Amino acid sequence: MSVFCFSLKDIDLAEVGDFGIHVKMLAAPINPSDINMIQGTYPILPDLPAVGGNEGVGQVVKTGRSVTSLKTGDLVIPADAGLGTWRTEAVFAEETLLKMPPDIPLVCAATLSVNPCTAYRMLSDFEILKPGDSVIQNAANSGVGQAVIQIAAAKGIKTINVVRDRPNVLELMHRLKSLGADHVITEDMLRKLETKDLFKKIPKPVLALNGVGGKSATELLRHLQHKGTMVTYGGMSKQPVTVPVSALIFKDVKLCGFWMTQWKRDHSWNKEKVKDMITDLCNLIRMGQLTSPACQEVPLADYQAALEASMKPYVSAKQILLM
Repeated sequence: MSVFCFSLKDIDLAEVGDFGIHVKMLAAPINPSDINMIQGTYPILPDLPAVGGNEGVGQVVKTGRSVTSLKTGDLVIPADAGLGTWRTEAVFAEETLLKMPPDIPLVCAATLSVNPCTAYRMLSDFEILKPGDSVIQNAANSGVGQAVIQIAAAKGIKTINVVRDRPNVLELMHRLKSLGADHVITEDMLRKLETKDLFKKIPKPVLALNGVGGKSATELLRHLQHKGTMVTYGGMSKQPVTVPVSALIFKDVKLCGFWMTQWKRDHSWNKEKVKDMITDLCNLIRMGQLTSPACQEVPLADYQAALEASMKPYVSAKQILLM
């Protein structure tokens, strides 16, 4: 299924009724999961016809008669995937929205609910990390990777960040270090024996974050501490994760998967835990310790150019649709 079957259409708005929220959408990013959903390869698929977009920020225009959690003028983000954020306005159910503080920059709010939340949970839920510990990750220039770098730096955790080699790799390394990355290396560098010298400066990582799969994931495992954990949250290479038997037997590593959508659904009963996560991330934004990923803002009318740009290799800027 081609992603270019998209078109802009005028649709009628539903009545807000008792529990509806009329929202004017302000901005929404294009994420890989959005593309996968359009292609029909994502684990959750909406009924067709559907509106694209799983993430974004909007402003409340009107609330239903029985709505108590939101008021006109509030900024809101989706509470779960599948909301359909690539639109100018919509009426959503009250429980599908989370309130955002008014002082969070627009692009930060629009890109908060997927990548930073994924990074936050992976750094919080799988290992007890202390200041001075180290984490290794591939796909370090992705939205999740950039958030991992910044959240880890705020907690005093060292990061070893692996990226694919590319024509502007030195520029990319400098940008990631400016976010707080301690070490940035290419996948080829990670395979060389000289990498051992790196672990004379910092401890071997207790946690590996894998967004690529294939040989890249195997290399992350090779550098994990004894009894360390590798969390897989993506498979950009479309290759399986191959685990050496020796890593399981002699290093006793743990292999886990993580999907932010599933975490949100598993914790839908615990609104306070979700709110605490959003509050922590917003506090990091206020302190200048967490910024939005490198972005290119595009008017909604130019959505097709934005879709094409988001699918190019070595993408360095996330496409943000402005409504």
